[in-house]
Amino acid sequence: MTERKNFDSEFCGRVPLQHINLIQSYGYLLVVDRDDTIIQASENCAELLGKKINEIVNTKLAQYIAGQSAVELQAVAGKGITDRVPFNLRLQNGAQVQALLHFKKDYLILEAELTSKEEERYFTSVFQDIKHSIAAIEQAATVQEVCEVAISELKKISGFDGVLMYQFDKDWNGTVIAEIKDKRLDPYMGQTFPASDIPRQARELYLKNPYRLIPNREYTPVRLFPVINPVTNSFIDLSDCNLRSVPAVHLEYMGNMGIKASMSIRVIRNGQLWGLISCHNIEAVDLSLETCSIFELLSSVISNKISSILNKHDFDYASSLQGKKNLLIEQVYAKEDMVQGVIEAAGENLMTVFDAGGAAVMFNGQLETIGKTPEADSIENILLWLEGKKIDRIFSSNCLSGIYEEAAAYADVGSGLLAIPIDAAKGEYMLCFRPEVIETINWGGDPNNAITFEPDGKNYHPRNSFKLWQQQVKNNSKPWHSEELTVAESLRSFLFEFKTRQMFN
Repeated sequence: MTERKNFDSEFCGRVPLQHINLIQSYGYLLVVDRDDTIIQASENCAELLGKKINEIVNTKLAQYIAGQSAVELQAVAGKGITDRVPFNLRLQNGAQVQALLHFKKDYLILEAELTSKEEERYFTSVFQDIKHSIAAIEQAATVQEVCEVAISELKKISGFDGVLMYQFDKDWNGTVIAEIKDKRLDPYMGQTFPASDIPRQARELYLKNPYRLIPNREYTPVRLFPVINPVTNSFIDLSDCNLRSVPAVHLEYMGNMGIKASMSIRVIRNGQLWGLISCHNIEAVDLSLETCSIFELLSSVISNKISSILNKHDFDYASSLQGKKNLLIEQVYAKEDMVQGVIEAAGENLMTVFDAGGAAVMFNGQLETIGKTPEADSIENILLWLEGKKIDRIFSSNCLSGIYEEAAAYADVGSGLLAIPIDAAKGEYMLCFRPEVIETINWGGDPNNAITFEPDGKNYHPRNSFKLWQQQVKNNSKPWHSEELTVAESLRSFLFEFKTRQMFN
């Protein structure tokens, strides 16, 4: 297999995970309207509150909560907070619960888990865990160090058998870049998992919920009663609820991995999902909401640290590129010649500025090249192709043969192309070429078999093997960095102005 394929499944991406209308059985869920009336409840609330489920719905929440807890809950509700709010509640029957409150426009969602005094920890104990972990993460100097420290700290806090970090690429495939695990679990370090393993709508949910916990994949889903939310007249949106049930295909996926419990923690950069920390356990786990809250906090710390390192790297790289571009412009002015100024071998040139293997300039009907480029007739065909497509802005591709078949013949020098128009209407361009970089991708199982359908075309299953499956990708170059494209656009503007001035001088 020599071509890079997009494995982001359209089918999986359409499954409405947030409207599944089922919860996992390790907790309880109540939906309460603005008048404090319970309008929906998970059916296991009958066990928690000691009444039949149909007798709970349409009653007041306050009647189930002990006095002071009820007052405190009303105080929190009155603050107008819309984010997830953790809360400790004592029920009238003496039960202690840890709760998460979700304040929606027309109702409140209350997620609850039973707890006890014996399970509660003093703040100082929790603070020491967090303080040590944060300090270790903040001291890391590189993204790789952050990832390795983060998974080590999370493993110590949670006790999971294995923790790994994987980073998403531009096609949403995830590659494992750090791992620490029990020898009983298969190693995945360096392996890439196709985008269909975490489809689009699942990734979107991580923007609303910092973690996803499945303490026991063998749970029996619990339904909500009534099925339809009376306020919205539809299935309730459980996007940011921890208890939201999981599609059967994912539980099967966990079984194929040989684990009963998992937890995923998001890593965010610039408002987008950068990666995930995935925790695996061979047996079921029992994590308190307190421990999950530590994970939620550390998710932010890890995200901020990685973002800080990467943003500094981007800033430094952008500054370096701007400096090189400015020297290139100085050369153009010094020589009073656009072409000679940008291909000057002794100083800065198009190759050095844009990290290219070769460059070409077509101006005033003359073609000039530097470095390793396709043959002159091939370059002229590229120029005709660009002109035919009316490309008058910056154009880039790191797989030129994927959109221009002729490029396959010179992939060794021209798998990547950056085109900077001087005057597109006249076919005048500056071109930068990047050579082919043959890449071997170590997939965690054959990505072509990530999803298999039964004969009925409706039921489907995940792959049952994560054995190493290698793919060699050809005809691709190193991708063009966004900062390079920004500098290229700036250079294009200068070239246009320089040419215009020369025409009127």
